Amino acid sequence: MMINDPHVHEEMTAVFARYEQALVSNDVAVLDELFWQSEHTIRYGVGENLYGAEQIFAFRNARPSAGLERSLSRTVITTYGNDFATASTLFSRGSSPGKTGRQMQTWVRMPEGWRVVAAHVSVIDTP
Repeated sequence: MMINDPHVHEEMTAVFARYEQALVSNDVAVLDELFWQSEHTIRYGVGENLYGAEQIFAFRNARPSAGLERSLSRTVITTYGNDFATASTLFSRGSSPGKTGRQMQTWVRMPEGWRVVAAHVSVIDTP
């Protein structure tokens, strides 16, 4: 299996950037598009455990749309073969000094394109 095939890695990096832009601009339509629309999709958030696309979509539509700006660091995207990838990043927000956010996503290439099938977001005190 090829790890980080340059073409696949470039493609996944672009999809991750699209997701990040949608996240900070609260583009719910793109966020919903990029999550696999399945009962098997899971998103563990800072204060919620969401099982299935319906719960994830409901959360996205109900969350506040202000204060979403953030800075990323130590982003690592790893592709495995042509159809599987992980994306991990740290993030910080000016509104939360002393806190470091952590985000991990599992991506799979579906017939309709790359989709998040599992995600985890947590916040810790900055080490």
